[in-house]
Amino acid sequence: MGTAPAADDLQVQARALGDPTRSQIFRYLGDANGPVDVRELTDHFGFNHNAIRQHLAKLLHAGLIVEEVAPSTGRGRPRHVYSTHPTAAARWGGVNPYEQLALLMSEMIRTGDDAVEVGRRAGRRQGLAGKAGTTDNVAESMARLGFEPVVSGSDPDAVQMVLNSCPFETAALADPDTVCALHLGMVEGVAEAIGDLEVDELRRTDPRHAHCVLHMRPTEPEPVAFARSSRAPRH
Repeated sequence: MGTAPAADDLQVQARALGDPTRSQIFRYLGDANGPVDVRELTDHFGFNHNAIRQHLAKLLHAGLIVEEVAPSTGRGRPRHVYSTHPTAAARWGGVNPYEQLALLMSEMIRTGDDAVEVGRRAGRRQGLAGKAGTTDNVAESMARLGFEPVVSGSDPDAVQMVLNSCPFETAALADPDTVCALHLGMVEGVAEAIGDLEVDELRRTDPRHAHCVLHMRPTEPEPVAFARSSRAPRH
């Protein structure tokens, strides 16, 4: 997923989104149910292909969107499709992190549930928005929550993920027990919704420097129970 962008990168992104049309394209891609091609964008915005491609090039250069080649459906040139970069979507679109924190705190007060359980529900909702089954999918969901995750190490039995950003940094400094418990619940909820991984530990650090470390491992397969036959064995 990459590390947190430098201030210069954020300025490039802000300038790219300063153009009203590019901002609308970015929002449209963020609201879409899947990757979008140039034809759909030209139909929606009423611009010609070259104009749309120029706007997409600016968004790509700023790291706001990603480009992929769609699976081939026959003859002709391969079709390119676009979607928002998970990290950029978390930063520039949707709910502000502190609006999200306020909603989670409100849920804790309203339901009486502890921080881990409330965070777990939020994580499950986020995890269910992605595809099931891989470490990359967990990382993508964590990126949408604003954590800037990077998977490190190559041991398939001990997955380590470094969280390069704390979306609730100021609040975590004031009340680390509550905020870090919310984070732990979020991670557990994402892993539970996506499946195949479970959380062993979230080792927290100073939120001003982030780089908390998440340790996960593959879930143990459920034992298969065999029904005992009532018929006598053959000899």
